[in-house]
Amino acid sequence: MSSFLYYLLPALGGYTLTSLYLLKNPLILHKRKRTAFYCTHISHRGGCGERIESTMGAFRNAVEQGTQMLELDCHLTNDGHVVISHDENLLRETGHDVTISSLKLQDLPLYKERLEVTFNAGHFSTGADRRFALLEDLFRTFPEIPISIEIKENNQVLIEKVSDLVRLFNREGITVWASVDSTIMKKCRSTNGFMPYSFTIKRGVLLLFLFYTGLLPFVPLGETLLQFYLPRIINRTYIPENNILKNRLIVSLLEKVTMRKRLFNHLAARGIQVHLFVCNEDEDIKSALEVGATGVMSDYPSLLSSYFCRHRNMTSNMSTHDNSKKLGDGNDGK
Repeated sequence: MSSFLYYLLPALGGYTLTSLYLLKNPLILHKRKRTAFYCTHISHRGGCGERIESTMGAFRNAVEQGTQMLELDCHLTNDGHVVISHDENLLRETGHDVTISSLKLQDLPLYKERLEVTFNAGHFSTGADRRFALLEDLFRTFPEIPISIEIKENNQVLIEKVSDLVRLFNREGITVWASVDSTIMKKCRSTNGFMPYSFTIKRGVLLLFLFYTGLLPFVPLGETLLQFYLPRIINRTYIPENNILKNRLIVSLLEKVTMRKRLFNHLAARGIQVHLFVCNEDEDIKSALEVGATGVMSDYPSLLSSYFCRHRNMTSNMSTHDNSKKLGDGNDGK
């Protein structure tokens, strides 16, 4: 036993020291990712706290307020149009208990006049534009704005139509595949492997496992984005439906396990952007940036712009970080 420990302990010590060194210096083993975008200001559902979510009115307002990326979800109508909407069932958004897939485009109801902001409980958004937007209209209106598209349905036709529109508008480099489901993400990447993509839940759990075991510095990563909840908003501005997340102990544990600055700094050094959401108060924006987020997602684009304006030094440092990443000479694990 003593002879076994004689060899094991030095080996573990050497592994630990090597892992820690490479965690801080990942470019020794990996090339920094090169992306066509680097975004610090992201508008969740098009900035749904200031206009009705996912409408062209919301997207226009967000861009006018200086957003650098739009986040959205897509679904397919019965007659084959790609519609921007968080929900497939329209009860919450319109008051009508129908699904997008059961209706033709012309039959989609209008959004409610006042719509509660999911991540700011008790607050409502309004706006003159209450119509559902088409993805192709958004691409046509904002050809140079990066967009993160979450695919919630395991629907190959939807995935192919989104990919076709991305190709049609020549925006593969600035349109991101996003999904929490690894099966759906596999189909997205198989359909269009030229688009950058984000971590799924399964891949996110693996990422944490690699981090805590010290293996992360040795493993290539294909993802370009990590998008994750800022846990401190749960049960405060965001009231979850999941009973597990209503447990404060669980949320506290989630925060301690996931909000690791060394992890986020490592990813950023490899060119993987870290976006934390949904930050609708100054203190949440501050917390996200302090823990190492490279970008912040908010329902209130004007609030986010105002924060960055009042903290110009932080914005300047992040811009410098951006420029250094664009000097990278290759993709990591892709």
